[in-house]
Amino acid sequence: MQLTLVNPKDNKTVPTPFSRTNPFQAKVLKNVNLNGTGSSKETRHIELSLDGSGLSYVPGDALGVIPMNDPELVASLIEEMSWDNETIVTINKQGETLPLKEALTTYFEITLLSKKILQQAAEFTENEELKKLLLVENANQLKEYTNGRDLLDMLRDFGPWKASTQDTVSLLRKMTPRLYSIASSIAAHPNEVHLTIGAVRYSAHGRDRKGVCSVLVAERVKEGDTLSVFVQPNKHFHLPATQEKDIIMVGPGTGIAPFRSFIEERAVNKATGRSWLFFGDQHAVSDFLYHEELENYQKDGVLTRLDTAFSRDSDKKVYVQHKMLENSKELFAWLENGAYFFVCGDKQYMAKDVHEALLSVIEKEGEMTPEGAQAYLDEMKAQGRYLRDVY
Repeated sequence: MQLTLVNPKDNKTVPTPFSRTNPFQAKVLKNVNLNGTGSSKETRHIELSLDGSGLSYVPGDALGVIPMNDPELVASLIEEMSWDNETIVTINKQGETLPLKEALTTYFEITLLSKKILQQAAEFTENEELKKLLLVENANQLKEYTNGRDLLDMLRDFGPWKASTQDTVSLLRKMTPRLYSIASSIAAHPNEVHLTIGAVRYSAHGRDRKGVCSVLVAERVKEGDTLSVFVQPNKHFHLPATQEKDIIMVGPGTGIAPFRSFIEERAVNKATGRSWLFFGDQHAVSDFLYHEELENYQKDGVLTRLDTAFSRDSDKKVYVQHKMLENSKELFAWLENGAYFFVCGDKQYMAKDVHEALLSVIEKEGEMTPEGAQAYLDEMKAQGRYLRDVY
């Protein structure tokens, strides 16, 4: 729905720009699995139309997607509590209402638990286990409980409940948009935006779990459907202002996404700066995302170097940081020449390992002390030449 405002000067209506609070309904043009047969992963490449939206973006920006909850999980919640799908519930402070099933599907976050939800829920049950869990001395157990559990777990674990349907939904917060690094250049694909999304599926606490947005696009969104989207600028992760600068990109798995946009942008603009990509995943034959595209860019000279690490293809696990260390002399030469260094992907392990490897390269090839290497990296950060988009 496009909102309009009246311009007081000439009394004409002007469209309200699409945004987080007024998302654009983007038509799905393409939705394919990038992983090959036998892969343990499912990574979706999604192409969306921005036609008529007025939305634009630059490489490095993110796209916000407002998802919907899994209908099976919603049905399980309603069944667990013997609720009625059509019960009207108030969803916010403005007093807006929705039928229960619709509210649980489109409005509320039902897959995440917090300390606050459990504290408020304790008012609606006599359950001793919950009261015990909320004691100050059990803070660690509480944190452990909330990790990987959802609303359905809480309702099953700590009943019987003396809460109305409204009491229960009032515990919940509004569903937050999911942000994904944009995987395309608008210069290469006018009026389109592309995403690279890994489907999140795992088992925990006796139940199968699904990522809200990633499994929505993997299982339920078909070509021709629409997704509610908005552009989220990322001022801290973008290409150098000049085309002559060299760039080094480290993006294993779905971390490849922004670098696909970087490479496409530089291809269109015929950038003279060199580019070097480190990509890694499990198996070369099934998990080499955008394989043909990248090899073509290499043939065309758009991508100067491509180094890959496939961790399950050899006895010893090889990751992107190992490839950096193998190429330390040339990597340092690029840094000395003013190259920008980009990292995208897993915050918990990969980004830390890449950071340590980078320090090792600087220390070894620059013949520096650990402190000297750290100072060198700090100077790169200050110059805006060490940029991370990690999650």
